[in-house]
Amino acid sequence: ILFILLLHLPLVNAQNKSIDSINGLIEKSKDNSFSIDEKLHFALKSSEIANRTNVDSIILMANRNLSMRYFESEKYDDYISLNRKNFELARRINDSSAITVAGSNLGSLYRYYEKNDSSYYYYSQALKYYQADEISEPKATALLYLADIQQIEKIYVGAEEAAIKSIIILNRLPETQNRLDKLWNAYNLMGIISRELGNYQKALEYYEKSNFYAKKIKDGFINEAYSINNQAYVYRQIGNFEKAIELYKSLLPLRYKYEEADPSFYPTILTNIAATELESENYDFKLVLSKLRKSYSLAKKLDDNVLRMNVAMHISKLYFQAAQNDSVYKYANEALKISSEVSANELKQEALLLLSKITNGEDAKAYLLQHIKLSDSLIKESRNVRNKYARIEFETDQLEAENEKIEAENKQISRENLYLIFISIGLLLTAILVYIVISQRAKNRKLKLIQVQQKANEDIYNLMLSQQDKVDEARTQEKKRISEELHDGVLGRLFGTRLSLDSINFKDGKEAMTTRANYIGQLKTIEEDIRKISHELNTDFVSGSGFMDIVSELIENQTKAYGLKYSFDYTDDISWDSVSNKTKINIYRIIQESMQNIYKHANAKAIKISISLENNVICLDIIDDGEGFDTSKSKKGIGLKNMTSRIEDINGKITFTSQSGNGTIVNVKIPYTNQST
Repeated sequence: ILFILLLHLPLVNAQNKSIDSINGLIEKSKDNSFSIDEKLHFALKSSEIANRTNVDSIILMANRNLSMRYFESEKYDDYISLNRKNFELARRINDSSAITVAGSNLGSLYRYYEKNDSSYYYYSQALKYYQADEISEPKATALLYLADIQQIEKIYVGAEEAAIKSIIILNRLPETQNRLDKLWNAYNLMGIISRELGNYQKALEYYEKSNFYAKKIKDGFINEAYSINNQAYVYRQIGNFEKAIELYKSLLPLRYKYEEADPSFYPTILTNIAATELESENYDFKLVLSKLRKSYSLAKKLDDNVLRMNVAMHISKLYFQAAQNDSVYKYANEALKISSEVSANELKQEALLLLSKITNGEDAKAYLLQHIKLSDSLIKESRNVRNKYARIEFETDQLEAENEKIEAENKQISRENLYLIFISIGLLLTAILVYIVISQRAKNRKLKLIQVQQKANEDIYNLMLSQQDKVDEARTQEKKRISEELHDGVLGRLFGTRLSLDSINFKDGKEAMTTRANYIGQLKTIEEDIRKISHELNTDFVSGSGFMDIVSELIENQTKAYGLKYSFDYTDDISWDSVSNKTKINIYRIIQESMQNIYKHANAKAIKISISLENNVICLDIIDDGEGFDTSKSKKGIGLKNMTSRIEDINGKITFTSQSGNGTIVNVKIPYTNQST
C-alpha cells in the first residue's frame, strides 16, 4: 500500500500544479489591462494545459472561458465550434449550469445569424436544464428568444406560452433598464401573436402594455414608436382608419429624433398614413398619390429596396382604384421584381394577383397560375416548418430519454463500484495526510524565513516613507521661503518705485508723463507676474494628472502601432483623483476599443481625441477620417454593444455618428462631480 501511495503522490502533485496554472491563466485572460489578443493567448494556453489533464470538468472550465475570449475577439466561427464541444461535454458529465450557458450562447448567435432552427434547438435544450421554479434573467431571456423564433415561424401557440413564462419571471426580478427592454419586447411579441391569431382587442391591450414599459426605458422613444405603429396597424385591420391615422400622425414629430437611428422612419410612417387613407375608401387621390410619391422618392434615395417595394405596391393599388392600368402595371411589376429578389412572398402574391386582374388572355392566366403556385408553395412551406420544429422537439425529448437511460446505467455502475471508490478515496486521503505531515515542517521553516524577510521589508518601507515625508516637508518649506522672498522683497521694492514714478508725473511735460506712464504700466505687469509666481509657488501640486499620462501613452503607442496620425487634447479642470477607478478604466477601454475598431474596419489615416468638462459632464470625443459605416445596419455589432454596455454601466451615454465614406464620431458623456474641493 505504501508503494502505491508513493506512486500516486507525484500524480496528485502534478495535477494540482496544472490546476493552479490553469486558474492563473484564466485570471490573466479576464484582466482588462492586457490586450484582447493577449487575453485570447492566455485562454488558449489554459485550454491546452486543461486538455492534457484529461479531466472533463477541468477541460470544460477552461473551454468556457476560452469561448468568451473568442466572442470578445469576434472569432465567431471558433466561438460556435467551441460552444458546441462544451455543450456535448457538459451533457456527458451532466453539468446543468454549463449546458444552459453553452446552449444559450449557441442559441443567441444562431438567432443573430437568422438560423432559426439551430437557435430553437439549442434554446430548447438549455431550457430543459433550468430548475422548474428557477427565477433568473438567463432563463427569462431564453424563453423570450424562443418565443420570438416561434412567432417568426408562425408557431403562435408555442410562442405565446414561452412569452408568458418569460414575462412572469421578468416581473419577479428587480427592475433594470435591460429587463424593462425585455418586458417591452415580450409584450410587443404578445401583441403580434394576438394580432396574427385575430384577437385584435387583446393585441391592442398588449401593445398598450408594451408602450407602458417603453416610456420607462431611458431613450425608449424607439420602442415607443414601434408600439404605437403596431397599435395603428391593428386599428387598420379592424377598420378604425381614423384612429389608425391619428396614431401614425402622432409619430411624425419624432422624425428628426428617430431618423438618425433609422432613416427610413419618416417615409415608412408617410406610407402607412397614405395606405390607411387608401384602405378607408374616403380619400383625395392627388393627396394620397403625393404622399406615396414622396415616400417612393425617399426610398430610392436611401436605396431601401424593401421600402420601395411596399410603396410601389400601394401606388399600384391606388392607380387600380383609379382604373389607370398602365401605371398599375408599371408599379406592380416593380414590386413583383423586388419581392422576388428579397423573398417577400406575401407581397409577391399580391402583385401577381393584381397583375392578373389588369391583363388579358395568356398573360392574365400566367400571372394567376404563378399566384396559385406560390400560394400552394407557401402553405406547403408553412406545414414543413411546423413539422421541422415538431421533429426538433421530438428528437430533443428522445435524446433526453436516452440520456436518462444512460444516467440510470451509470448510477448502477456507480453503486457496484461504490466500495472500490471508498477504498480509493481512503487511500488518497491517507496519502494526502502523509504528504501534508512531511511537507508541513518544511513549510514552517520557510514561513519563519518569510516572516523575517517581511519584517525587514517593512522596516525598509517605513524608512522610505519617513525619508519621503522629510523630502516633501523640505520642498514645501523651500517653496514657502521663495514665495515670501518674492512677495516681501522684490514686490515691495517694485511697488515703491511705481509710487515714485507716479509722483513725478505731475512735474514735467506731457511727453515725459507719457513715457513714465509706460514705465509704470510695465512695472504693474511685472508686479502681477511676480504675484502670480508667488501664488503658484505657495500652492501644493495638483494631483490627478497621472491618468492623462496613462491615456496619452496608450494613444501614442497604439497610433504608432497602427500607423495613424493623431491629436489628443484635454483640459486640466478635471480632478481625476475624484473620479472612480471604474469610470477611468471604462474611459480607457472605450478609447482603446475605438482605436482597435478604427484600425480593423475604418481604413483611417488620422484620428482626433479630446477630453473636456462641460456643465459638470466629462465629454470624450473620438473622430476618425475613415470609411464610416451605416449606423442603422451596424447597431447590433458586438464591438458597439460592448462600448454601449461599458458606458451604461457608469450611467453615461454614448452616440455613434457616421455615414459611409465620411468617417465616424464617437461621443461619450459621463456625469462628473468634483469632490476634491
